Amino acid sequence: MEYLVVKDNGLFFLADPTGEVPKEDGSTLGLYTRDTRFLDRMECYINGQKPLLLTLKHENNAINALLTNRPLSIAQGMLPEGSLLIRKRLFISQGVLYVQVILRNYYRDSLSFTLDLYLSADFKDLFEVRGYIPSQRVRNLTVSSSERELVFRYHGADGLFRQTEINFEPAPSSLSPEGKASYRISLPSGGTFAVHLFITPVIEGEKRPCRVNISRALRDLRSPSKQWVQPCTEIITDNPDFNQWIEQSLQDLGTLMVDFGEGLFPVAGVPWFAVPFGRDSLITALQTLILNPAIALSILKTLAKYQGKKIDPWRDEQPGKIPHEIRWGELANTGQIPHTPYYGTVDATPLFLILLSEYYDWTGDTSFLRELLPAASKALEWIDEYGDRDGDGFVEYLKESPLGIENQGWKDSEGAIVHRSGELARAPIALAEVQGYVYDAKVRWAFILEKLGEVAQSRRLRESARQLKQAFRQAFWMEDAQFIALALDKDKQRVETVASNAGHCLWSGLLDKKNASQVVRRLLAPDMFSGYGIRTMSSKARAYNPLSYHNGSVWPHDNSLIVMGFTRYGFRQEANQVIEGLLQAAKHFNYRLPELFCGFSRDKGGPVPYPTACAPQSWAAGTVFLLIQALLGLFPRASQGQLYLDPVLPESLSHLEIRNLRVGEGILDLLIKREGHQYQWELGCNTSGLEVVRGNLVTAA
Repeated sequence: MEYLVVKDNGLFFLADPTGEVPKEDGSTLGLYTRDTRFLDRMECYINGQKPLLLTLKHENNAINALLTNRPLSIAQGMLPEGSLLIRKRLFISQGVLYVQVILRNYYRDSLSFTLDLYLSADFKDLFEVRGYIPSQRVRNLTVSSSERELVFRYHGADGLFRQTEINFEPAPSSLSPEGKASYRISLPSGGTFAVHLFITPVIEGEKRPCRVNISRALRDLRSPSKQWVQPCTEIITDNPDFNQWIEQSLQDLGTLMVDFGEGLFPVAGVPWFAVPFGRDSLITALQTLILNPAIALSILKTLAKYQGKKIDPWRDEQPGKIPHEIRWGELANTGQIPHTPYYGTVDATPLFLILLSEYYDWTGDTSFLRELLPAASKALEWIDEYGDRDGDGFVEYLKESPLGIENQGWKDSEGAIVHRSGELARAPIALAEVQGYVYDAKVRWAFILEKLGEVAQSRRLRESARQLKQAFRQAFWMEDAQFIALALDKDKQRVETVASNAGHCLWSGLLDKKNASQVVRRLLAPDMFSGYGIRTMSSKARAYNPLSYHNGSVWPHDNSLIVMGFTRYGFRQEANQVIEGLLQAAKHFNYRLPELFCGFSRDKGGPVPYPTACAPQSWAAGTVFLLIQALLGLFPRASQGQLYLDPVLPESLSHLEIRNLRVGEGILDLLIKREGHQYQWELGCNTSGLEVVRGNLVTAA
């Protein structure tokens, strides 16, 4: 279904396209925080009828709607449609949902009517809202009301009291414990009447949100956006569509930020994944190093804090493993789901190592590197001791938790890892891209440990990476298809379905140049490239379904990593072909790329939305920034005092300006101009301490 999202920090509100929350069975709309729904109804009626929506403006933190009355029976007779103008504004600030309703009488005479507001709260865990049936659920819910306050209170099975406090200004004419607030209003012609609601979720033991007046809240509403944008790199092009894509993505990332104690952390997506995810946050941080390296810093600190410490099959936890997902709702607190945290991800641990290395490349921050060295050492140990389950040199996954995830790579839906015959692969499964991540992590950390004086460990990692690369070629390369197998199954048989995972191996530098060229060519064949992006699975595959989650859809983040892989091996025009496709898709989605979209070919019209895709979604919002880095061919090596630059712009761009790029010890400003195939670049402010080197940093073997 279509919905509107308003979010600030950890609180978000889901409404229907009119800005309302109707009370319907199976509805997922409402007000949420900490994995709990604190409001499941909020509706407005005039004399028993719903107003008619005229127009609605939806920004990341606010909904502004204009409505009017339908034909109404009043004391004077029938009131024509369009006699009342209703301005409704909803926004979130500092943990409170503010609702403002202003009515203006445009009728020739005075009007008397009733405004009814219906509100309720069910305090369901988000998993329950999505269909999970809890084993423990006591509906211990009470409601109380006073002259101008309505309080819904719930005592959960986890022992916590949760309540929704709703304050009204002015006081309603009547307020019932059932959640109905009524205003009997008399308005002269041209007169106005305003109602303000302050809706505050409160959780026992947590800091209570501070409610302020509407005017103050509106001023505060603008501040977080400025605080988020100010330290970020400013990116300007001569293409208005690119600029709008950049601006929308910047706003979306700001909306998704939550501080879990270590700085701003992008939750995976709204509505269902507004919590910390290991894989999603790590990839978002890798995408946005060019935007603001501080994102990576807070993510690394947060995930290191939750790094696995013991063997716990219920949570798929092992020592050194980076978590997949953290939840704080009633079901998690009572142990009905294993997300405290849940560790069922095979790729987050090597991605953690890659991000820490990349952060070091961007900043040269040796002190932070040393601070996280124990976490990095444990992650490296996890790869060899627990990740490689059978000692064959490849990292595999196998679900141990009865409520865990079957497929533990980024394509984690049930049917994603499927043989060419259509038969599902059986675990333990070794995914192609995960071997690439492990290879990249070991190569990077061999270099870092050598710089830190750990020569023996460095040599061991370098040799392990060499052996992995050789073994991967023998086990995964499909000579007949000139492509990489999707995975190896439990019997070490190749899963020979042609899929996008192979492109991540380019990003990791795992392939030799000949095989890389073959993979690039195959990824851009019509059965893989839809015109808007590279599909997750070939349209020739038996399991292909363009409407599926992972078996033929297009994921922007997937494409961004593949584009960086193309760039790494020097396939710049091919990279630009994918970038141009994603730009056209972004235009169709009003410059907000969703989590995924359907994989239909471009010649069949615009991209088809995937019905339940998250939007905004963090690694979809991060996509454009990694693409900008690819266009610039920008690779910092702060510890070596250099920044490599090799711009290749598509036909749609001839001007690309970077301001306030945080790199090395300071900032750097850069202007790239293209005339035909010739490039000019101007270096402005440079306090980074880095030498800008013109040319391609060849990191692929």
